[in-house]
Amino acid sequence: MLSERQKLVLIAIVEEYVKTNEPVGSLALSKRLELNFSSATLRNDMAQLEEMGYLEKTHTSSGRIPSEKGYRLYVEEIIMRKDSKNNKFPMIDEIFERPNITREEAITESMELVTELTNYATIALGKTAYNSRVKKLEFVSLKENYAVILMITDQGHVESKRIMVPAGISIREIEKTISILDEVLHDCLVSDIKNHLMDDITNEEIRDFINYHNELVDAFVNAFSEMAMDKYHVSGKYNILSQPEFQNVNKVREFLNALEGRDILRIVKSDSMGINIKIGQENEMKVMKDCAVITVPYETNSGSVGAITVFGPTRMEYNKVIPLLEYIAKNMKKIV
Repeated sequence: MLSERQKLVLIAIVEEYVKTNEPVGSLALSKRLELNFSSATLRNDMAQLEEMGYLEKTHTSSGRIPSEKGYRLYVEEIIMRKDSKNNKFPMIDEIFERPNITREEAITESMELVTELTNYATIALGKTAYNSRVKKLEFVSLKENYAVILMITDQGHVESKRIMVPAGISIREIEKTISILDEVLHDCLVSDIKNHLMDDITNEEIRDFINYHNELVDAFVNAFSEMAMDKYHVSGKYNILSQPEFQNVNKVREFLNALEGRDILRIVKSDSMGINIKIGQENEMKVMKDCAVITVPYETNSGSVGAITVFGPTRMEYNKVIPLLEYIAKNMKKIV
């Protein structure tokens, strides 16, 4: 178990390394006001912290750098000791106090501000339809075998998806199919549409109709599935290029490919009950093994949920990012 002095030493090493990206020695530590100890005492504490796995020694210097275990303890200390009531971010307040600002506008501007303040990449994730229930389905025919499916949810969202109508299907058949789906899917969770159509329909006449129009129903189900996908906004994705840890071209390419696709959303836990922090090897994706990912869930006044996430190197300014994200999440309650 660490002593209070050893915790102070570890915190100081993390913050020095975050600031300089250079291994930290006892001389640098002795200059910090909170560490009014002899160099011998500091060296002894550093050696013990290394032995316990909180620090690592590099080959190029006598100084130490934090290990993932050290970062984890540092983060837990921040969360445990923080006093959110003292956090004030006037630039965030200006965004959320603007009259008639929409959720999308507030999220986009907030994430761009976080990117500017931290120089890390951010993702804002919102589940517009996933946890909603179907209230109304409608169909709008377009030219050249295209149509638009409209889905109205219990949260007042209107989701739309343009689809190609299978060849040989008449408008009358489409309208009949939509009418039946509107009936059988009423009040169904959007996330359960596919399972509901496959397993829960007991009316044989309706099941026979759905089976007969299988190709058309599949087109609709695919459209519904895309409507339920997470909506997300990415900001600052090229900021990672400025971080010393990401000067390897192949590593940068892998990270940007994951960010461009939807793969990276797997580690954004938007249904988390609280702040979620993954450091280095704690991330499931190989491309994120040198990264820290901080995710904070939010809920608007109308009940819509989502998450805001920051991606950066493990050498992240945790003490700056954590309170900033939590402050934004708290302000999301002001959005109707």
